[in-house]
Amino acid sequence: MTDWVIDLIDQGGLVAVAFLMFLETVFPPIPSELIMSLAGIRAGQGELSLTGIIIAGTFGAMAGNVVWYMIARWLGIERFKPLIDRWGRWITMTWAEVERGQKWFERYGTFFVFMGRMLPTVRSLVSVPAGLLKMRWRSFLIASTIGTAGWTALLALAGYKLGSSFEEIDEFLGPISTAIIVTLVLAYVWRLWTHRKVGKAKA
Repeated sequence: MTDWVIDLIDQGGLVAVAFLMFLETVFPPIPSELIMSLAGIRAGQGELSLTGIIIAGTFGAMAGNVVWYMIARWLGIERFKPLIDRWGRWITMTWAEVERGQKWFERYGTFFVFMGRMLPTVRSLVSVPAGLLKMRWRSFLIASTIGTAGWTALLALAGYKLGSSFEEIDEFLGPISTAIIVTLVLAYVWRLWTHRKVGKAKA
């Protein structure tokens, strides 16, 4: 995959960077860590503009973010009420919790989206709750753009500074991504366990 990304960036330049970041956001198998750090390496070699790849990467990722936001907003959380009512014990969520989440999102959604864009693994998923809970378009756009620009700039600068030492970037970000995935899995298991206990107690 690394060779394919390098070849595409070499052939397409900034357009390829934007396309790859869009693809990464909509279909996550290609990590942004790989795309932006490799583009940063090319910038460090003088083949691309550092500012250009940051702008292109941000634009491509934001295009993907908007796609997910619009799809989720079109669906709306109300469509999932029957699913939550029926499978709430496995989703570890009740409709009352959804309503509380909507109120929480109204107050803290902007910060949630901004921070979410800066986190490996989950950054591509942030648009879904924002859209489902009908976060204001302007707030979503501003928070997402700032967070996405910060993330792409961080990766591009890492590649730019480290040059061909891509392994050093992966050694740093890899454990963070793994830790986030493990945390999410453990959180789900904990929620599942406590939710089922609460359900039995009410019964």
